Amino acid sequence: MTTAEFFQSIAALSGLLFVVTSMLAMGLSLTVPQIMEPLRNARLVILALLANFVLVPLLAYGITLVVPLDQSLKVGLIILATAAGAPFLPKLVQGAKGNVAFGVGLMVLLMVATIVYMPLVLPLLLQGVTINPWDIAQSLIVLMLIPLAIGLLVRSHSAESAAHYQVVMNKISSLAMLILLVTAVGLNAANIIGLLGTGGILALLLFILGSLLIGYFLGGRDTGIRSVMGLGTAQRNISAAIVVAAQNFPGSNTLIFVLVAAILLLLVLLPVAKRMGARAGTSGAADSAAAS
Repeated sequence: MTTAEFFQSIAALSGLLFVVTSMLAMGLSLTVPQIMEPLRNARLVILALLANFVLVPLLAYGITLVVPLDQSLKVGLIILATAAGAPFLPKLVQGAKGNVAFGVGLMVLLMVATIVYMPLVLPLLLQGVTINPWDIAQSLIVLMLIPLAIGLLVRSHSAESAAHYQVVMNKISSLAMLILLVTAVGLNAANIIGLLGTGGILALLLFILGSLLIGYFLGGRDTGIRSVMGLGTAQRNISAAIVVAAQNFPGSNTLIFVLVAAILLLLVLLPVAKRMGARAGTSGAADSAAAS
C-alpha cells in the first residue's frame, strides 16, 4: 500500500465514522416529535424546498453564465446544485447554536427529496445522464437514516443512557471530522491548485455564499431557524453528488470538482457556523441581562 492509498483509506474511514456517529448523536439527543414539530410548519417546509431545489439550481445556472467554466466543471456545479440533505448539517447547526431538531428534520426532508428529485431533474438538465435512485438512496439509508433511527430508539427507552452515549458520539464525530478535513485537504491539494485559474474555485465560492444567503433570508426572523436554513441550503449532499459524478462522468474533471467542493464547503461553512454561534451566544446573553 502506498502512502497516498493509506491516507485515502484514513479519509474514507474517518468520513464514514463521522457520518455514522453524528447521526447516532443526533438520534440520542432528540425525540421523533421534536424532529417532526418544525416540519409541521408548511410555510417553512415549502420555503426550504424552494430554496434547495429551485433557487439554488437557478443560482448555479447563473454562475455558469457569469464565470467562464470548462464543460466538466459546469456539469459538476449543476450536480451539486441538485443534491441536498447533507450529513454534515447537524454538526454545523450545533456550531451555530441553531435549532438542532429542525436541522435534523430538514436534513431528512432534503435527503428524501433529493433521492426523488435528482433522477427526475438531472437527465433534463444534463444530456446523457442516467441515475438509479437506489444507488443514491442505499448509502444514505445505511449511513444516515439507520444510525439516526437507532439513536432515537435508544433515547426512547432510556434517556439517561442516551445522554451518556451522546457525549461519546459527539466527541468521536468531532475527532473524525478533524481527521477527515486534514487528510482531504492533503490528498486534494493538487486538485485544488489545479482548479486555480479555471474559474472553478471562484464559481464554488460564489455558489456556497449565494446558497447560504438564499437560505438565510428565507429562514424568517427566528435566528435558530434562520441559521439552519442558511447552512442547510449551502451545505450540499456530497455523497449523492459523488455517486452521480462517478457513474456518469468517469475520467473527467467533474468528480474532482465535486471532491474539491466538499472541502471548500467545510472550510467556508465551519467558520460561518462558529460565527453564527458566537452571535447567538452574545444576543442570548444580552436578552438574559435585559430580562433581569
